Amino acid sequence: MNMEKDIFTPLELGEYQLSNRIVMAPMTRLRAIDSIPQSIMATYYAQRAKAGLIITECTMVSPLSNGYMNCPGIFSDKQVRGWQQVTEAVHSQGGRIFLQLWHCGRVSHPSLLNGQQPVAPSAIAGQGTLHTPMGKVNLEAPRALETEEIPEVVEQFRRGAIEAKTAGFDGIELHGAFGYLIDQFLQDGSNQRQDKYGGSIENRTRFLLEVVEAVTEVWEDEKVGIKLSPSNTFYGMYDSDPKATFGYAIEALNRFKLAYIHLMEPNPTDLTARDVINPVLEVFRPLYKGTIVTNGGYDKDRANTVVANGDAELVSFGRPFIANPDLPQRFLVDAELNTPNPKTFYATGAEGYIDYPTLQ
Repeated sequence: MNMEKDIFTPLELGEYQLSNRIVMAPMTRLRAIDSIPQSIMATYYAQRAKAGLIITECTMVSPLSNGYMNCPGIFSDKQVRGWQQVTEAVHSQGGRIFLQLWHCGRVSHPSLLNGQQPVAPSAIAGQGTLHTPMGKVNLEAPRALETEEIPEVVEQFRRGAIEAKTAGFDGIELHGAFGYLIDQFLQDGSNQRQDKYGGSIENRTRFLLEVVEAVTEVWEDEKVGIKLSPSNTFYGMYDSDPKATFGYAIEALNRFKLAYIHLMEPNPTDLTARDVINPVLEVFRPLYKGTIVTNGGYDKDRANTVVANGDAELVSFGRPFIANPDLPQRFLVDAELNTPNPKTFYATGAEGYIDYPTLQ
């Protein structure tokens, strides 16, 4: 074990020199009124700019990609200007920030889509509920995308990547996890197509790889990451052979020189839902030649161990960053952590968003 390396060791990520290996994980916070990033979001992200890298909350690539009220987009001029406030604020504090590009696919409802039906690989409803302008609703069956429609969805990701550049981001992360559209194409529980995007693992991986190819035409490969969740059970997701499916996808991603793959470990809900891959990192680390970000309820000690062992180069933290804007500093001096308040995770306004105390 090389104990000379820990989460405070700087890391070269492409052309960027990260000051530490502590990543702020993407977290939905729903403060973008009418999908436009607000100035309060600039404050929130700037407060957390001492992370080696910030990854933003999931951000819509088109009106039909929406899954939640007041989540941000990147497909209009107003949205781009809103995000410019954020990137300028983070950069003024010396931080680095990637935008997470997202299409929710079947995890939506007509009331969030101006009456249109959600789209997905197949007309199979996800499991669960959503908060909508109509109140809490069950997920409904989506409309299966026609083969000829899929290139336009890929193009929406490419345009999102272009607008992310305009907004001043340092890179992008593709949301290929948690039961959203890229994940829906990948796993056979949600993809039962009969065309070139369904059936074999190779075909089910096609959409993911086409999106990666599209955004790496806009950004250098080393400024693009992708998030995957091989053990996730959100919204009724499953695959008949996740080791084979995700193993194929991860090995296929080696042909790009991406910034990283962001691998999610199962959470307690996943572990109680069924027998899932656990741990994820141990299974897929040997298959990927590049940088890996790991996420899964890490504390400082576990994070240091995984970095020292070389199992992952970066560790992302979610809830600890919600309640501790100065999380890297608290880790450095072994300070006590603030406790996050779940009641304000998805509220509006400053409470539970930008008012958590720092050590100073």
